[in-house]
Amino acid sequence: MLVVVAPGQGAQSPGFLDPWLDVPGVRERLEWLSVVSGIDLIEHGTVSDAETITDTAIAQPLIVGAGLVTLLSLFPHPSSAYSSIGAGAGHSVGEITAAVGAGVLSAEQAMVFVRERGKAMADAAARTETGMTAVLGGEPDDILARCTELGLTPANMNGAGQIVVAGTKAQLEAFAAEPPAGCRVRPLAVAGAFHTEHMAPAVGHLGKLGNAITTHDPRLRLLSNADGKVVHDGREVLRRLVNQVSNPVRWDLCMETMADLGVTAVIEIPPAGTLTGLAKRALPGVQTLAVKTPDDLDAAWAMINEHGTISHLDSNPTWRMLVAPGKGTFRRALEVTPGDEVQASAIVGNVETLRGATPINAPHGGVVVEWLVEDGDPVSPGQPILRLHPVADHSYEVYA
Repeated sequence: MLVVVAPGQGAQSPGFLDPWLDVPGVRERLEWLSVVSGIDLIEHGTVSDAETITDTAIAQPLIVGAGLVTLLSLFPHPSSAYSSIGAGAGHSVGEITAAVGAGVLSAEQAMVFVRERGKAMADAAARTETGMTAVLGGEPDDILARCTELGLTPANMNGAGQIVVAGTKAQLEAFAAEPPAGCRVRPLAVAGAFHTEHMAPAVGHLGKLGNAITTHDPRLRLLSNADGKVVHDGREVLRRLVNQVSNPVRWDLCMETMADLGVTAVIEIPPAGTLTGLAKRALPGVQTLAVKTPDDLDAAWAMINEHGTISHLDSNPTWRMLVAPGKGTFRRALEVTPGDEVQASAIVGNVETLRGATPINAPHGGVVVEWLVEDGDPVSPGQPILRLHPVADHSYEVYA
């Protein structure tokens, strides 16, 4: 089982794209995505200094653009990616890259969306002096309790002994002055408190843009930062990309889902290194590869050949598949048989765990073709549950 992951803001470094310009097609693709985004990705990826590419409005389009062009070097034919990758995920802004890789958004849609995301988050950060601090080690419960005491948000639950807390400068200084026992504290060079309530203005802006974006359902298992669940509805993916801006990143839960899926290998696309580092600690025994330069492509192709699998979600567009969002026991909530029509947004069942139940809904509705599991069956993340024949589709949706 192969998982491909895309890193988030902070992974970039000066000149990281320079060696990729010699790969056929990369320069031309970067030039095109630069036109779309209004950001000179080649300049910022090769000659701009660290301070320049730390600017949120530059960093986010740069990271997504770099991921998209190097992903095409890894999988020159997207159809081969759909049939090889067991699951895809991205950390924070990297989730936009993952959404393109899964076929939810086009590269052009993604670059416009991330351009507006970066600008809106930079504007929101400028309203109040805020920041983020990495907390390494210590007991998670103690760290969360201290956050609650100070009014901080655990913005990135990264797993492997790493939590990033975010809030005002005063709150972060108070945390650093008296951290929980066993913790090491490291302030991060970011413009504001991302993935917290301080980013609410950016959510409103992106939500309006989201109403005009046409999506497709993912063609592979796509894991969500919100809860680590598999999301197989394009509109839901976009909704989560919007809301993610002001809500914590649960990378720890994404890695738990990878383990539930039986991951055997993780490839991280550029600017790579951060997520494979976390995977090495949280997923022992899993092979990892950070694709940093074109010199790593041969090793990546060998890993794809060894660990790639045939995806059951590389779907015929005639059908619509509902899948399990996570691991647990399936309980049917709707008694329908082949030929019956399921209404849009109807809940067809739940996946039950010791933590509770997660509903499976049919966002577009459709006519039942066949049930693929029985009531009471154990299911794994992304496992097909019900096959529907679509009777209507909706490209636009108003955000609440």
